[in-house]
Amino acid sequence: MSDLKTQIIDISGCQVHTLQGGDTGQPTLFFLHGKAFQAETWQELGTLQAVIDAGFSVIAVDLPGFGKTPEADLTPETIITEVMQVAELTKMILVGPSMGGKIALEFSLAHPDCITGLVLIGAVGVEENKDQLHELPESTLIVWGENDQISDPANGKLLHDRIDGSTLVIFQGAKHPCYLEQAELWNKTLLDFAVTA
Repeated sequence: MSDLKTQIIDISGCQVHTLQGGDTGQPTLFFLHGKAFQAETWQELGTLQAVIDAGFSVIAVDLPGFGKTPEADLTPETIITEVMQVAELTKMILVGPSMGGKIALEFSLAHPDCITGLVLIGAVGVEENKDQLHELPESTLIVWGENDQISDPANGKLLHDRIDGSTLVIFQGAKHPCYLEQAELWNKTLLDFAVTA
């Protein structure tokens, strides 16, 4: 067991800020973030510590131009791939809300062998990838706010319909950042999924 620590990873000259912790011998949950948020959002919610306390390893990354990572002409796919290499990570449970959900979805389609589980929270970009959604892993958790006005809850239902074996959880009364509004329920939902992924 290890505490959460900041680790800066140099990727093509860009100092990418990450938070990492937990038992690296155990499955890793890799956290992306939404457009208005950053790696530390997951720390503030208690999600990273809850995952570590449950026996997992965590990596949360600030994408270029967000949080403590400066802007850089690097794709999110490059950032994820390079961080995985530095962490000597070959497989992970990938977690992405909103903008991060689109990135997670498309990374999973491009690198299916790296994904043991996928968590999409109010993901955008569902419609533009709808012809490939059936290729996403069965071990996919789909979380949506009932009153999401950014990414229609119908997108969550579409994902669930197209992905055999997926799990759909609707947070009643919640808006787009449902995991922020109902953090305790979110952390429990995530951990319940992670132990079976």
